[in-house]
Amino acid sequence: MAKLRSKYVCSECGYESSGWMGKCPSCLKWNTLIEEVFEEAPVQSRALDLTLPQITPLSEVEIHALTRIKTGSNELDRVLGGGIVPASLILIGGEPGIGKSTLILQVCAQISQTKRVLYVSGEESVGQIKLRADRLDAVSDSVYMASETSYERIEGLILKEKPGFVVIDSIQTIYSENLSSAPGSVSQVREVTAKLLRLSKKNDITVFVVGHVTKEGAIAGPRVLEHMVDTVLYFEGERHLDFRILRAVKNRFGSTNEIGIFEMTSKGLFDVANPSSLMLEGRSSDQPGSVVVGLIEGSRPMLVEVQALVCPTSFGMPRRQATGMDYNRLTMLMAVLEKKVGMQLNAFDAYLNVAGGFKLDEPAADLGVVAAIASSFRNKKINPSTVFFGEVGLTGEVRSVSQMDKRITESLRLGFQRCIVPGLNKSIVSDYKNEIEIVMVSTVEQALSETLS
Repeated sequence: MAKLRSKYVCSECGYESSGWMGKCPSCLKWNTLIEEVFEEAPVQSRALDLTLPQITPLSEVEIHALTRIKTGSNELDRVLGGGIVPASLILIGGEPGIGKSTLILQVCAQISQTKRVLYVSGEESVGQIKLRADRLDAVSDSVYMASETSYERIEGLILKEKPGFVVIDSIQTIYSENLSSAPGSVSQVREVTAKLLRLSKKNDITVFVVGHVTKEGAIAGPRVLEHMVDTVLYFEGERHLDFRILRAVKNRFGSTNEIGIFEMTSKGLFDVANPSSLMLEGRSSDQPGSVVVGLIEGSRPMLVEVQALVCPTSFGMPRRQATGMDYNRLTMLMAVLEKKVGMQLNAFDAYLNVAGGFKLDEPAADLGVVAAIASSFRNKKINPSTVFFGEVGLTGEVRSVSQMDKRITESLRLGFQRCIVPGLNKSIVSDYKNEIEIVMVSTVEQALSETLS
């Protein structure tokens, strides 16, 4: 008879221990070890299969071209590297209500034109999913629905129906009957994902898995979960705004620098072919503190509006608040303005906002942020047809950034007439001197004198 035993498993990294510890020795996180009860099955003597796998010299391995599956969304195909690779396991995570199930249901309707699709939900009934499909106009005779949480039953259903595309929504609700731990536990998530991986590769089935995220924004479950799958996608954005950003943090078949931008409507998610226009929509161009910066996300240039508000503080300690940008980066740039430009900001509150809920991760936005703060502090508006991009150093210098030609071309396409750029790439001026005014600066003080004088 099997014996019941308990072990403690880290919810962050999957480390196992026979006793509870306050701090995980592997990932060094506190209070992450959770007790799980399992059955210790008796050891049974059995004949081992000693058949060795066949080996092939690398030079003789034949590569068969894999035709990627188009999803019907240019943005999703861009993030995946050109489409879905057959027999791959893809994990998508995001906050509740961000649009994961909506996107996947639309993809199922498109893929069902060429393949049988099986959608397995552990959170919703078949009728609830049908209501969403009617709203999205994503009803198809080749999309089959099932509401089930037992992996063994799901596997039997897959082997019986032999679909070409499977969706599991979500991985935290599926459990294996071979384990006694609760669904969503570290052991269950790891075991079910490993079985799905073997099922996908052995039967040439593409599997799309939905994962919940923790309060820190990472996919819930052990970190080994992300290592097991082929592709990890994160859905980002504010639920109260119209657009969503899909980002690949791991992709064995493509780049992880690409992002996809979607607009959420009552009819579902739609591709945003021109994200710069969306980010600049409703911009107030006649107010101080508003600046447009040029960014590069993956291979795509984007223009984003940065807003700053500087006002006298009512407290002894001035307040600094950044939405869409790292707080420490903001305080560093304000220190540069105080030291190198002479702006006495120690008695003023400073608020920074990136319009549209976009997040600035690229140092090329530094020059625009500095210009927005200085514009609000001096109460002088900047010419609305001006674009900034450049990295700012601690000594007040403006450093060069990559792919300047793409940023300038995007500015030119949207009708901007002036670019404030780092002065190190002088060769770029001759390429655009007859199309757009390019002002090259080497210091922050020089950039502000060119725009606020």
